[in-house]
Amino acid sequence: MSRNKLIPLLSVGHACVDVYQGAVAALVPFFVAERAYSYAAVSGIVLAASLLSSVAQPVFGLLTDKWAMPWLLPVSTLLGGVGIALSGVSGSYKLTLVFVALSGLGVAAYHPESARVARLAGGGSHSGMAWFSLGGNLGFAAAPLMVSAVVVTGGLRLSPLLVIPAVVGSVLCLPALRALERNGAGRAGAVAKAGRDDRTSFVKLSLVVVCRSIVFIGLSTFISLYARQRMGGSTPAGTAALFVLYLGGAVGSVLGGKLATRWDRVTVARWSYLATAVAVAGIVTVPGPVLYLFVALASAGLYVPFSLQVTLGQDYLPSRVGTASGITLGLTVSIGGLASPLIGAVADATSLRTALAPLVVLPVVSWLLLRTLPEPALPALSMTAQHSGGIDVDEPLPGRPAQPAEPAPPVHSVPPVPPVPPVQPDRR
Repeated sequence: MSRNKLIPLLSVGHACVDVYQGAVAALVPFFVAERAYSYAAVSGIVLAASLLSSVAQPVFGLLTDKWAMPWLLPVSTLLGGVGIALSGVSGSYKLTLVFVALSGLGVAAYHPESARVARLAGGGSHSGMAWFSLGGNLGFAAAPLMVSAVVVTGGLRLSPLLVIPAVVGSVLCLPALRALERNGAGRAGAVAKAGRDDRTSFVKLSLVVVCRSIVFIGLSTFISLYARQRMGGSTPAGTAALFVLYLGGAVGSVLGGKLATRWDRVTVARWSYLATAVAVAGIVTVPGPVLYLFVALASAGLYVPFSLQVTLGQDYLPSRVGTASGITLGLTVSIGGLASPLIGAVADATSLRTALAPLVVLPVVSWLLLRTLPEPALPALSMTAQHSGGIDVDEPLPGRPAQPAEPAPPVHSVPPVPPVPPVQPDRR
């Protein structure tokens, strides 16, 4: 299977998994409406999904550095879907937490291995990882629409229908797994382990992603309720705000990959966080429908550096690509859910606007941290990596022009004698 087919297939599979990350926040208004959960209670549900995922993803990353586990892709996709599907059928708050945590475990198991495979499929290019990330962002964007279409018509009791994307995603994984098995790309360590680990830069990058995670999860948890308050209590207004938040992320991911072909990744990430701070300030302060514009800008600003941070982490830890993926895609992303109960508690005590206001500061912290980070050299992939997943070496990488063929060596062994310049006439 060629690269041009494998990357879109992996991207669609990524969408079918990340739809369940977005579904947790999309279910929040319905838990509040049907079960009268408080802000703190729904924050606990978000925390249940994030906590197990944040702990488990680095573990799965360590495992995929030692053993390739491509079978995790379909299994984890199903696990993520089953957990969300069951979360709406039980009236028990404790069981809801368990089912949402089960979904978080599935999401955790999926990302490190899928990021390793996507890195191989894209030949290590920023564009390849950006298209892979785009699938996840589209899954996020589709979540509020999917949840609303199912739950609005029949309530939370119809939540088992939400397992359908997981079944589709699991089936779509199978052709990619067969291609990987045929070409030996399923072996762990297919990417050449060149270069030395820069752990200091990786720790700083992880702190950047933590700040981003708190802002994004805080917005995704409460933006629907916040928009409903600002728009007169309209449920469609809240769903629209969440959809804009997720869709802006899809645009930001593709834009980030394109910008990184012109400027280095650290520079692109640094300026995107500065723009995000301005956009989040607009969400908190600007009234009326203009809110949606600032939601879109904040989402794009948060997602422009998303795929770039994944490849940066892999390049800072070239000997532990799975671990780097597990942390940048998992631990530091999911850890933002730990702040959700605090935001919810402040909202219960004051207002949602007051609780969301501190989120303006965190993108500025990310900007300051990025000012101290170097741009790592791009790694060279081994021949095994170039052939992984049926990738043809002569085929141009996504986002990179095809390289011209090497010129044939000259036939002669002695360099040609340069021509003698003509003698100038004596003008004296």
